[in-house]
Amino acid sequence: IGVGLVGFGLFFILFGMLLYFDSVLLAFGNILFLSGLVFIIGFRRTFTFFFQRPKLKGTSFFLGGVLIVLMRWPLLGMLLEAYGFISLFGSFFPVAFGFLGSLANIPVLSKVSRALG
Repeated sequence: IGVGLVGFGLFFILFGMLLYFDSVLLAFGNILFLSGLVFIIGFRRTFTFFFQRPKLKGTSFFLGGVLIVLMRWPLLGMLLEAYGFISLFGSFFPVAFGFLGSLANIPVLSKVSRALG
């Protein structure tokens, strides 16, 4: 359920940005993303993740951006959310890029990438 909610949340956020920052779609995507995160890792771990002392600046920007999107200022809210998202989840990016780089070691995918490259 949690992965589906996060997936739909990201879809609605992307779709809302494609439709010139439609505030309703962005707000719905934010709510789905945050509720999916709670379903995946639990309420207590989500709360402790967002409210750690070194991450309070990112949390305030991210949740402030969500609040501003809900108040129908989508462009400013998404800019604040993007900064907060990078501040909060910036340590996960090297892990994700390392995982994507290791996909080239899978035999079928390496053949496909060689054929395309």
